[in-house]
Order: sequence, then C-alpha cells, then structure tokens
Amino acid sequence: MEIDEVLDAVGPRLRALRRQRGVTLAALARETGISESTLSRLESGLRRPNLELLLPLAQVYDVPLDDLVGAPRTGDPRIHLHPIHRHGMTFIPLTRRPGGIHAYKMLVPGATGEPTLQTHSGHEWLYVLNGRLRLIVGDRDRTISPGEAEEFDTTQPHWLGSADGRAVEVLILFGMEGERAHVRPRTT
Repeated sequence: MEIDEVLDAVGPRLRALRRQRGVTLAALARETGISESTLSRLESGLRRPNLELLLPLAQVYDVPLDDLVGAPRTGDPRIHLHPIHRHGMTFIPLTRRPGGIHAYKMLVPGATGEPTLQTHSGHEWLYVLNGRLRLIVGDRDRTISPGEAEEFDTTQPHWLGSADGRAVEVLILFGMEGERAHVRPRTT
C-alpha cells in the first residue's frame, strides 16, 4: 500500500471513529487541544495527518496509533495451539517463545498400558486439572488428584498415566532440557 493511500484513509477513519463515539468536533478540540478547524480539515482530508495530531487523538480515543492509520498488524499475540502426540498422550503447547520454561496442557488417555519408566534431562512441574494421575518417580508410586501439583527431577526414571482408567488433564511446565526425547533407563 502506498503512503498516499494510507494517509488518504486516515481522515475518513477519524471521522467515523468520532461519530461512532458520539463526540462533537468542539468536545474533541477541548480534549486534544487541537482546533476545531484543524480537526475538520484532518477528517475531510484537506490536512495531512502527522504525529502531533494523531498522538493526542489516539490517546483521547484510547486506541493504538496503528488503528488510526490502518497499519497492518505485525505479529499475532494469540497462541495457536498445534497439538503434539507422543507416547499415546496429547501435548498442547501454551507458550511459543524460544528458551526458558514452556507450558503445555497434557491430555492423558484413560487406557494406559504397563508403566514404562523413562528419563530425560531437566525438571518437570505438573498440576492436575481434571482426573486422577498416577505418577511413578523412582520407587515412589503416587496418585495426584485435581488441584494437586508435583515437581520432580526427570533424570530419575518416571512414568505417568491414568490412575483410574479415565482421561486426565494436566498442566505441565518444563524448560528446553525437558523437551528432549524420552529414553528408557538402562537396567543392570
């Protein structure tokens, strides 16, 4: 889009916004300190918009400056959920930034086979949202109910699954180290 096209669209956008808010030119002039005649020329396209005019208008209307000029959106703050299926479970990423701690919603199916203990580097933190989770870490075998949390060193052999044959929803947090593939511990 050319600069002239962008600037030509600002006036009608400002007029529509003012009318939508039910504000008169006189009231807008009082709030912004911009004269009525300047506001009128700005809305009709007889005056080119500049930052000195647009910044007070954006502040009064409580909208981003980009909205006033119709700038294209840069980036999307929403998290697009793309489920990952591993080990019979579904992991839904809730964060997308590189590095640091990552959050996932994990869906554990009701039917789980025999526990196969696995290890990977890092720590895991989990919080049960729904269902009852069976967690084995080393020699400990625990059942975690909704509202309960657990933290453990994932270099210890561990396994998790349904405690009662029903599906389980878990919020799980771990760093990049925890995203490595699970490997089975060596037996001696």
